[in-house]
Amino acid sequence: MNRQDLQLIAEQTNIKHKQYKHKVCVCCGAGCIFSGSKKILQNLQDTVKAQGKKKDIEVVPTGCMGPCNEGPLIKMMPQNTIYQKVKNEMVPAILQSHIIENKPIEKWLLFKNSKQKPFINSLQAPFFKKQRKIVLKDCGDINPESIEDYIVSGGYKALERVLFEMSSEEVIAQIKQSRLRGRGGAGFPTGIKWETVNKYVADQKYVICNGDEGDPGAFMDRSVLEGNPHRVLEGMIIAGYATGASKGYVYIRGEYPLAIKRFELACQQARKSGLLGLNILGSTFHFEVNIRIGAGAYVCGEETALIASIEGKRGNPRPRPPFPAEVGLWGKPTLINNVETLACVASIITHGGEWYAQIGTPKSGGTKVFSLAGKINYSGLIEVPMGTSLREIVFNIGGGIPGGQKFKAAQTGGPSGGCIPAEHLDVKMDYENLVALGSIMGSGGLIVMDETSDMVDVARFFMEFCVDESCGKCVPCRVGTKVLYDILTKICQRQASMKDLEKLEELALFVKATSLCGLGMAAPNPLLSTLRYFKNEYLNYVNLQAALQPS
Repeated sequence: MNRQDLQLIAEQTNIKHKQYKHKVCVCCGAGCIFSGSKKILQNLQDTVKAQGKKKDIEVVPTGCMGPCNEGPLIKMMPQNTIYQKVKNEMVPAILQSHIIENKPIEKWLLFKNSKQKPFINSLQAPFFKKQRKIVLKDCGDINPESIEDYIVSGGYKALERVLFEMSSEEVIAQIKQSRLRGRGGAGFPTGIKWETVNKYVADQKYVICNGDEGDPGAFMDRSVLEGNPHRVLEGMIIAGYATGASKGYVYIRGEYPLAIKRFELACQQARKSGLLGLNILGSTFHFEVNIRIGAGAYVCGEETALIASIEGKRGNPRPRPPFPAEVGLWGKPTLINNVETLACVASIITHGGEWYAQIGTPKSGGTKVFSLAGKINYSGLIEVPMGTSLREIVFNIGGGIPGGQKFKAAQTGGPSGGCIPAEHLDVKMDYENLVALGSIMGSGGLIVMDETSDMVDVARFFMEFCVDESCGKCVPCRVGTKVLYDILTKICQRQASMKDLEKLEELALFVKATSLCGLGMAAPNPLLSTLRYFKNEYLNYVNLQAALQPS
């Protein structure tokens, strides 16, 4: 395939789609599939065929639409009307009323159970209206298993521009101008990382896409890989061009079979279409991608442990420097970005780094994808500009706390993050602000807790996770996290003293300061943040124990 072929595919696919009067999108992300959306998809296709409407109505499986706890979801286009909790017996009535009679069925519309009147155009609902989709562009609108659908939506145009109109230095300049920072958790400036790999001279360089998403409650990367795998692949190829790499690896958790399947298919389609492999689009650039499946070790989200795992070794971290940009996969210069970071690249190249930088904050350009979970009315996948307040996310987008309960805290950054209390609801969600509060952005998990949540037990839950996931290489993490967990358990069982509480904080700071990698360094964060904002709950446990002691 050459440049002209890419344009021809877009034109032909566009003509094909325009033959239909209506388009019905069925969410086939992992969450909705678990709720039964595959049966809904088949039922829709069979009903449309039986009614003789196959030439008028296009039924398309898509990726995640966002409001995961309302699935199965179907979206009627072009009105953008979403029906929630769809059942097989509802399908004929929806087709008849919505399409044939042009009368949406209000009682089945998305967010019908909210206080507000449901919207015929679901994009006008607060859940969607407050979002800005760049990473999630086309998720929920196109068939993730169709390269033609991706191309007709503008896919691979950024790659074409890079290969024929830009030098590697110009590509990196756009990424630097965008102020894009790594979305995997550390928030390191992406353009600087690309520039560092680019400057090293080697016979082989690599690009690694880190899809080893392991935080409890996090499903951002999984949803992107399931909903728009070509967008991630295009970002990887552009990264390879910019850094001088000719080979790439995508490391995906084994618990994500659908993401693996769809990314494998995307690679096959791209390879067959001349968008992957030798002489991409007729250029002189070569780039190949391989998939590696992780065995579920949380520590392999750390870049040096991930590299070891790809090399066939045990996934243990190593000290840095040297950093992977200099000595990475098989000792060669290696660029590592996570799924969300790479999914931003095509839009930055298409619209320019300055455009992307204007979204977000002065230090953090663009948007951030969050997975909303916990005690919140509308859980699911959202994408908002950097700097959006926590209050906006919880109460406007997420619909607030169910059951009339009050907001107590939000856990960001998973086991490596901290808990943000109600007094900081107006915090602007960016890297610096969250660190100042004792938390981190992390990969984007956001778990909401209400007034019934026990914060000491929350800290114990995350510490138990870190104990289980520690690779055991360094003593502070291997031993320290276990001792911290034991003290927390002792507190929860009302068997602890004030000395135990003092030891808890002292040891947490020691583990944070002396661990080898990010897992151990960040493991005490949930504990330290709950001690900072909810120390009275710890004291209540300890003081009650003291009161129960015989005098």
